[in-house]
Order: sequence, then C-alpha cells, then structure tokens
Amino acid sequence: KGELKPGERLMEIQLANKLGVSRTPVREAIRKLELEGLVLMIPRKGAEVAEITRQDMEDVLEVRTALEELAVKDACDHITDAQLSELKKASNEFKKALLEGKDLVTCADADMHFHNVILSATNNRRLIQMLNNLSEQMYRYRFEYIKDATQYERLIQEHNDIYESIMRKDKETAARVVTRHVDNQEEAITRQLQLGKDKQ
Repeated sequence: KGELKPGERLMEIQLANKLGVSRTPVREAIRKLELEGLVLMIPRKGAEVAEITRQDMEDVLEVRTALEELAVKDACDHITDAQLSELKKASNEFKKALLEGKDLVTCADADMHFHNVILSATNNRRLIQMLNNLSEQMYRYRFEYIKDATQYERLIQEHNDIYESIMRKDKETAARVVTRHVDNQEEAITRQLQLGKDKQ
C-alpha cells in the first residue's frame, strides 16, 4: 500500500510489535515477499523494500496483459446476468471512489474488485489462480497509478468500455480495451518514476 518506501529497511522486531505478532510470522511474510520480488535481502543488512524498477514493472504488466486479455474473452462467454450487474456496480463504485477523492487504498481496492468480478466470471480456476498469484505485485503498480489524479477520467472511461464490451460479448473489443488499459498504466507509472528521479 506504499506505507513502506522503496529502500526502507524491514526490522523484524519493530514490525512484530507494530502488528502485535511474534517475529516468526513476520519472518515468514518477509520471505514470501522476497519470492514475489517485493523485498530484497541484502547481505549483512537484512531485508528492505524493493525499488520499483522499469524492468520489473514491464515484466509484471506484460504477464498481466496476456492473462487479463484471456480473462475478458472468457468472461464474454461465461458471465451471468448477476455477475454483469455486479460488474456494473463495481464500475460505479470505482468511479465514485475516484471522484469523491477517497483515500488511495479505497480507490485501489475498488479497482481490484472490478477486475476480480471479471476474473470470477471466467470460470477458469487456473487463470484465477495465476492472476491471484500476481495480485500482490499488480497491487503495487495499481497503487502507483491511482496516485496520479490526471488519469482518473481515462480510468473511469476504460472501465466503462470494458464493461460495455463484455455486456455485448464483444471479445475483440474487450481484449483491445484491456490491453490499452494496462499499457496506459505502464506509461503513467513510467512518468511517475521519472518524476521521482528528477526530484532527487
């Protein structure tokens, strides 16, 4: 959620005290985050939050694009009326969160819920599992993207376009819109990373 900045040390004792748990689950969580590429283990220093690198972002978003394209196509084939109305509601909730200036966590969670409704409509357990495995890494980039308020109108429009194409069962348009959606995310985060470097 961006509370711990890239390069920040992860102190087991402090984290355990803050979370009200013993050091063992904190150590296990740090190990899991390292496997997901969100934490780096530095010899003789310990764990620290991994930097957001352009290469990592491109790798994650490339995989996300392929899986999300498959997801929207499958959703066109399998979505039920109930799931379609849930998707419409999720789209509206996301729009409301952005326009009412809700906190970033609420906005990111609303975005995630929208995409999860599509995912659950695929009826493809393996695809759901694969995207869920990627979700922590995607959340980091989703969070960075939502920090940029200049993108809100575009985001709202893209969600609406995705919903409309799934409603019409138009697989090609759905896949095209979802690809554009992820490409725009990558461009916006790249700009953010560059701005961060320029400020240093």
